[in-house]
Amino acid sequence: HAAPELVIEVLSPGAANQQRDRETKLKLYSRRGVLEYWIADWQRQQVEVYCRDNARLVLAATLMRDDELTSPLLPEFSCKVSALFMPPLPQSDSADRGER
Repeated sequence: HAAPELVIEVLSPGAANQQRDRETKLKLYSRRGVLEYWIADWQRQQVEVYCRDNARLVLAATLMRDDELTSPLLPEFSCKVSALFMPPLPQSDSADRGER
């Protein structure tokens, strides 16, 4: 199977989960040929961006709340990091009743 070009992970709480995403999965995705790997850290409200450098993924940037997330893999995409960590909007009454 061909590897995806981009993988995005949201860190789960707990040291074991963070170690799995930052070490085990990073090595796996490097071996499989993933071009970019983003790790969204909701506790720190930042995104780590790993990019392919020859045969492995290396940390290219750590983006903070006020930074803009872009990628050459997604030419039309641009998103402020803070927008990724906004609380969900409250549902309207019509949505609660199943209306559209």
